[in-house]
Amino acid sequence: METARKEASSTRASAGMIFIAFAILYIVWGSTYFFIAMGIKTIPPLLMGAMRFVVAGVLMMVWCLINKENLFNWKQIKHSAITGFFLLFIGTGAVIWAEQSMASSLVAVLIASQAIWMVLIDKRNWKANFTNRNTVIGLIIGFIGVLMLFRDSATKAVETAGGVASIIGFVILLIGMFSWTGASIYSKYTSTGSSTVNSAWQMFAAGVFFIPASLINNEWSSFEWSAVTNESWLAVLYLITMGSLAGYSAYVFLLRIKPVAQVSTHVYVNPVVAVLLGVFFAGEKMTVLQIAGLAIILTSVLLINLSKYRKPAIVVEETKVAKPEIKLAVGNKAVASAEC
Repeated sequence: METARKEASSTRASAGMIFIAFAILYIVWGSTYFFIAMGIKTIPPLLMGAMRFVVAGVLMMVWCLINKENLFNWKQIKHSAITGFFLLFIGTGAVIWAEQSMASSLVAVLIASQAIWMVLIDKRNWKANFTNRNTVIGLIIGFIGVLMLFRDSATKAVETAGGVASIIGFVILLIGMFSWTGASIYSKYTSTGSSTVNSAWQMFAAGVFFIPASLINNEWSSFEWSAVTNESWLAVLYLITMGSLAGYSAYVFLLRIKPVAQVSTHVYVNPVVAVLLGVFFAGEKMTVLQIAGLAIILTSVLLINLSKYRKPAIVVEETKVAKPEIKLAVGNKAVASAEC
């Protein structure tokens, strides 16, 4: 009961933190597609992945030590390393690799299908997800909105890119999506201890995995540090600080306390950010169809989030009428069942 009381208190007290975490997930991660494309212009893709995650992981570990967190728990390190391999090395690595031959906007729309796989693979919450009309409708119209948003640009990108490289990139991206989805579910149900410590080890492990991959890909033989542009360095700096330290930490934090279906809504909003960056910084224009797609996407996110926030409030309100001495335990049980 004491544990349940702490969890309930933490959930109520961190409402502002949850809002900020979702804002970071929606906006910052939406911009990472743009900055990845900027970074790999003069930095080999796998080397950039190694730089990004090793540095971010070390910085996060330093932060954990400063705050006197238990950084060296073998069980926690093992689970974090497994998650880091499949979620960041395979999942994010696939995105980095694919953007060599595919437009960042096209990659963003393909990644949007992850939200569907999240719900399908999360077996523990099948009943809750598929019996909630708002969640189902939100997922469906959200994916439709993404397709509308990128229909014209995606078709042109495929026609322009063509060739073996784009096909390989698509296959790798597909593998990365499944890996990211499975690892997210695994992380939600197996991770223990501090979210900050988990994030640190996951990022560091992923960065270490990127190093031999970069060597096998023979990226070091022709690479020259002096050839890296300031634009690429700034992109890597942004990916380390905002994409990894802020964005990934927010993602791990939300996975611990919110339903997977709700956290996965970021893949609908991220393409919106990618489009806006294209409009303001790459000279792209938005059509009426794309504007309609934006509206539909935001509506889908609203539907999914409202359904998740309403349920706990109703249950807690009902329990206040009954036995006061046990309403906290009952309320916590309801909250826990809604958030697992």
